[in-house]
Amino acid sequence: MEKELNELTDQELLEKRKKSKSEEIINAVILGVLIGIAIYGTIKYGLGLFTFLPVLFALYAANKWKKNSQTLEKELHSRNLK
Repeated sequence: MEKELNELTDQELLEKRKKSKSEEIINAVILGVLIGIAIYGTIKYGLGLFTFLPVLFALYAANKWKKNSQTLEKELHSRNLK
């Protein structure tokens, strides 16, 4: 199980930030694919489940990723790390 951010050492926290940069790229690709699926479903089949389900999942995932990123940045700022 992963430690909470406030339990990490400064070095571990900086490593986590480096790792999160590459995760952001992967997350952007996932969101792009989901939006692409929604657009394709709308064009091919009109409005329906395949339009809204990927969009809803993309919004949920983006909000979760954003909260995690903000929490990490807040912890880095509180420790005066750059």
